[in-house]
Amino acid sequence: MITIKSEREIALMREAGNIVALTLKEIEKSIRPGISTKELDKIAYDVITSCGAIPSFLNYNGFPGSICASINEVVIHGIPKSHAILRDGDIISIDVGAKYKGYHGDSAKTFLVGNVTEAKRRLVEVTEAALFQGLKQARPNNHLSDISHAIQAYVESAGYSVVKLFTGHGIGRALHEDPAVPNFGNPGRGPILKVGMTLAIEPMVNMGTSDVEILHDNWTTVTVDRKDSAHFEHTIVITENGYEILTKIKGEEM
Repeated sequence: MITIKSEREIALMREAGNIVALTLKEIEKSIRPGISTKELDKIAYDVITSCGAIPSFLNYNGFPGSICASINEVVIHGIPKSHAILRDGDIISIDVGAKYKGYHGDSAKTFLVGNVTEAKRRLVEVTEAALFQGLKQARPNNHLSDISHAIQAYVESAGYSVVKLFTGHGIGRALHEDPAVPNFGNPGRGPILKVGMTLAIEPMVNMGTSDVEILHDNWTTVTVDRKDSAHFEHTIVITENGYEILTKIKGEEM
């Protein structure tokens, strides 16, 4: 069931989103060759808890980290580890969730590490742009799949593929709520978007095939062809005029 959030609930999600955005900003300051993903995880934990929130991911279905830290061919759900060291030329997708007074915010961003090839840089740029192409369709009376179609069309026109095994999602009191938000599909399908719906939109874009596989730890998801992948995500609320990004720092324009 898709829930419509009240103004009070949206205000709490805005606070959670602010904490998530602050966390990503703090992590970005430490992205460099030689740092471990475990160290980045500690930064996230400290920021989230210092703001009076709880890391949404920590112990979620047994996940052992406060962030998902996914390097190069890892698409999503990379487990933070002390021996996972960033190297010059890597890209790393950081996914962060925070629960504040019972409500979640969820956002992801792919960062460049040191001197990155033009091919990797373009993949990251296209993935971020695809998110905002999708968000252009996030307005009342559109269909959910209008978002999905816009993302897929943009990604494929750039020569990349969207991951189909994983999707965006509704969000609120639970980290994952209805509806699922695919990054592919025909327009004009699925639920009608209504004011007060809260969604996490998150294109995952691969340089090669869309096919992925989950490794033996039952979390780490990699591209089958081991080519690079990028990931961007924002939590939004549908408004009368379109949408509002909730995972942003207070006062900042998006």
